[in-house]
Amino acid sequence: MWRGTLVLPAGMPAFQSKPQGVAAMKLFTVMLKSLVLALLLTASAQATDKVDINTATAAELDRVLVNVGATKAQAIVEYRQANGPFKSVEELALVKGIGLKTVERNRDLIGVGAGTASAAGNAKAATARPVERR
Repeated sequence: MWRGTLVLPAGMPAFQSKPQGVAAMKLFTVMLKSLVLALLLTASAQATDKVDINTATAAELDRVLVNVGATKAQAIVEYRQANGPFKSVEELALVKGIGLKTVERNRDLIGVGAGTASAAGNAKAATARPVERR
């Protein structure tokens, strides 16, 4: 077995453990801070509100729903005022500018509270067939 020593080439600095240790520690703290920030952002994204489409204002709809801006939120409010309260989440697809993909993407964020008159209406809304798009 070879028992020689390693000779560094001319001009190459000798191994310095302290500066590399400091750099490793800075890298570790940056990575740790990034991980904590990512966890906080993920937790806040999952803790979003649920909105009742029969009572929410356009501003609330705009704030909570994904891919629904101020114009579409106002269209939801106007549709509700013209046609009465929504009986199911699927009826939201009848609003101009709101498609079935948008409804499916926001299904967990949407509630239909005011507007269903009885428990039988709630059971019927839960088993409602999909609304066909115009």
